[in-house]
Parts: sequence; C-alpha cells; structure tokens
Amino acid sequence: MSILVFAEHDNSTLKADTLKTVAAAQAIGGDIHILVAGSDCQSVAQEAAKVNGVSKVLVADNPAYQHQLAENISLLVTELAADYEHILATALTTGKNFMPRVAALLDVAQISDIIAVESSDTFVRPIYAGNAIATVQSLDSKKIITVRSTGFDPVGTDGSAEVVAIESVTDAGISTHVSDELSVSERPDLGAASIVISGGRGMQNGDNFKLLEGIADKLGAAIGASRAAVDAGFVPNDMQVGQTGKIVAPDLYIAVGISGAIQHLAGMKDSKIIVAINKDAEAPIFQVADYGIVGDLFDVLPELEGKL
Repeated sequence: MSILVFAEHDNSTLKADTLKTVAAAQAIGGDIHILVAGSDCQSVAQEAAKVNGVSKVLVADNPAYQHQLAENISLLVTELAADYEHILATALTTGKNFMPRVAALLDVAQISDIIAVESSDTFVRPIYAGNAIATVQSLDSKKIITVRSTGFDPVGTDGSAEVVAIESVTDAGISTHVSDELSVSERPDLGAASIVISGGRGMQNGDNFKLLEGIADKLGAAIGASRAAVDAGFVPNDMQVGQTGKIVAPDLYIAVGISGAIQHLAGMKDSKIIVAINKDAEAPIFQVADYGIVGDLFDVLPELEGKL
C-alpha cells in the first residue's frame, strides 16, 4: 500500500505541519512518499528527504508550481494518483484549495480534517464545529484525505529518503498569481506557536490589544483573537482563532475576555493547557479551561505582566 503526502512549504523551508501529516500516514501504514511541488524548491526537497518514515521524495520543480495554484497542483496530483491508494495533505490553505479538485477529478469522496486513524479505510473527524466526533469508513479505491495537524504529533527528521525529479509539467493555463499581501510580525506564527494569547470582545477595542503585547513578548507567544473581536474590527482577520479561523493546539493557550462560543472552542480546545481570564464566572470558556481567573481583564493583565 502506497501513500502520497503533499508537502506544505514556501519554496525555501518545509512547514512543520507536514511532519504531522506524515505521522497520520504512518498510522495508516504503508510505503510513504512526499510530493514537493514548487519553484527553486530543492532545499525543501532536502528537508523532506530527512523526514522519518518516508522512502521517496518526488520533486516537481517548475515555475508553474511556484505559487501552488490549485488548478495546476490538482492536475499534477491526479496524474500521480495512479500509483497510490491514499493521498494526504494538511488541512491548511493550500490543501483545502486543491484537494477537493483532486477528489472530483478522481470521482471519489474527500475525507476532510481527520484527527485520528482507525485503519487504512476508517478515520475519525470532527463535525458540528467539533461538538461531535464522526468515525467514517471510505469504500473508494483511493482515499483523498486532509489532515488536521493538531491531531497528530510530528515525526522525527533523521531519515534519508531517495529524491526523484518529476519532469512532466501540468500547467492548466487558466489561473495566474497576482500578488501576496502578507502580514509581517516578529512574533511566532499563530498556527505553529507553542504559546498563544487571544483577546475577545471583552477587550472593548483594538487599542486595548496592546495589553496582550507585553505578555506575548515575555512569553514568546503569538497573539490571536476571537471572531467577535475580528468582526468588531478590533484586529485583522488573520488573527482569528476558531472554526472559521485558524485551528491551533499550543502547549499553552490564554483566552482573555473570550466567552467561549462553540465556534471558538473548535479552534483551540485541543491546546495542552488552557487559561481563561473573564469577569463572567458563568462564561462557557471556563468549562474547558485548566485554570481560570474571574476578574476584570484590565486589572488582571497588568498584574500578570508585572509578575512575568
């Protein structure tokens, strides 16, 4: 049984989430190959070759794949699919973009956001914003799967896989990359940070998010927000944690002025330790918190920063 894992990368470095997707592939069992599709991405291929449990790295290095457009990547993966029973991608922007196209081209059902593997054809995934967990079995000959990386621990990186170049180019010619508009921050990436501190509607306005910055700097944390804070215009939407934002599972998650709606909990309840600061003792966030402080955040945050 062969498994193809699509590598998440920026053409220079391999994203850590790929190591977790490989862990899911190992749970399925079989010969694991990694596909690195990009432009001038040989450094990524060398990183991928070191991933434990991987026997081969396929490298599609061509300008057509520089921005990993779904129209081009889906054709490439579909072309390679004949040799694989399982095709896995991380449930991030790129994987969510092209994998449904692959499933449609192969005329099979996609299994999205798996958090555990029961067997080679049976997988566990959250539904209803994480309020229920479904165990689903696929009878399709090929399993097209996106992996919620928070459900798996990363594999090691002391392997030595074979690196093979793919010469064929699948340029659909129907889409072009216009531009990237990326937020720049010296803090850790929200999706990969080991510590996250998030603010909610209780912050009252965007200026008050500065109260989180001193704590974040002392802890080396990323700063997030609830959808209520984003919708109110306090902070940009790339800071949103939740069902319709980023799914995070850091070692420590600090929720400040966040009531704990189910949509937000779906995005952070797998965190190892959850700390809640809220003046409403009945807030739902306290039901999932390991530690809770009932108090006014405008009093608690300066004192917390002082203690740190």
